[in-house]
Amino acid sequence: MKRLSICMFLCVGALSIPACQKTDAKKFVPELDKNTEGSIMVRGHYENFEALTEEFIKFNAYYPKVEMSYEYDKNHKKNILDALNGDTPPDIFFTYSSLDFSTLDEFTEDLSDPELGFDLTCIRDSLIYKDNNDKVPYLPIYTTSFGMMINENLFKKHNIKVPTTYDGLVKACQDFMAKGVQYPILGHNSMVLYPLYFPHFLASIKDNPTAINALNSMSEGCGEYARESLTLAKDFIDRGFVNKEECAKIGDDYNKTILRFFEGDVPMMLAKGSSFSGTEKRESQSEAYSANPFNYSFVPVPSTDKGGYFYNTVELCFSVNKKSVNLDMANEFIRFLLSSNGLGLNRMAKAKRMITPCKNLSYDSAYAAFNKIDASRTFTPSQIGLADKPDQQVRKAGTAVCLEDKTVDYVITNFATL
Repeated sequence: MKRLSICMFLCVGALSIPACQKTDAKKFVPELDKNTEGSIMVRGHYENFEALTEEFIKFNAYYPKVEMSYEYDKNHKKNILDALNGDTPPDIFFTYSSLDFSTLDEFTEDLSDPELGFDLTCIRDSLIYKDNNDKVPYLPIYTTSFGMMINENLFKKHNIKVPTTYDGLVKACQDFMAKGVQYPILGHNSMVLYPLYFPHFLASIKDNPTAINALNSMSEGCGEYARESLTLAKDFIDRGFVNKEECAKIGDDYNKTILRFFEGDVPMMLAKGSSFSGTEKRESQSEAYSANPFNYSFVPVPSTDKGGYFYNTVELCFSVNKKSVNLDMANEFIRFLLSSNGLGLNRMAKAKRMITPCKNLSYDSAYAAFNKIDASRTFTPSQIGLADKPDQQVRKAGTAVCLEDKTVDYVITNFATL
């Protein structure tokens, strides 16, 4: 494990403090004595967390005698309980929306407790998780979605429009191939057509409780609810736009996906937003991109004549250790991040190039296409209510259709046992 400490006495110069005060003084009003001494340790799995470091510095402008630190553990998710029961437990710790929070109940502060005074109204309602006791055990920090990275220069060079409908996607691929572009659309195997068919599938069941109940109970024939989306995937894959052999060469859905995209010969690269977030840091790591830089962005994969969907999932959360000896200050830091409509959260999202959980959606300009999606085409896992097993079965069905040449009838017949 690795710990980074930031102490105001050593790390923030005279010029930094006025800058922070000028920016935030009217937006955040400290509730504790500014001379309060203490410490806050945040623990998580990010090896480097510069965005959090910047918030530490801004917070220290109000509480200069509070030492802020971040502890890295590659296996943090696995070791959370051990850390919380250890000799130096964190005050704030990474959590994940997929966790069973009942196992963490004795440690997680209820962020909805009115006595804490947290203004959670800046967070999109569908991203706020409540347990069976109406307790809110975590604050969403980063969210993500699925889409495709766009090489804007290639679209401009060949006078092709970035697609906003399914027919437009097909035409763009046809036009690129007609103009000699060998690979119009690629992606790591885990992403091949997933950003096309999976949000489309979720949208088809979102307002159908009968479908969701059948899928969650894995009732006989429930795979039929995925037929339309899987047929869409089959239609696209059969058109020959996706070179499966080339996709298989992409070693992972993060670093190697980005570097392959930066080779500059692929107009569209299927990916998740959390992968796209790593692009800026890897620009200098790519010899091809450094030699021939280009403009790029991240857009939804259009699956209908009205476009694509914004399936917004929580990537990272913060929970407060209610047994912390620095509980008041830890809560004060959370209140600081939430103040002024989540200003701190928006800054962190922008610095990490992730999607903010806040309602005012201050996207990095590279995410502009998602900001234009109609609210009716935007949804989160909590709004769907799909259980893990049917979720996994649809993913496996999509992989079988896209990469293993299985028919839609085959995967529907064998749904629940794939």
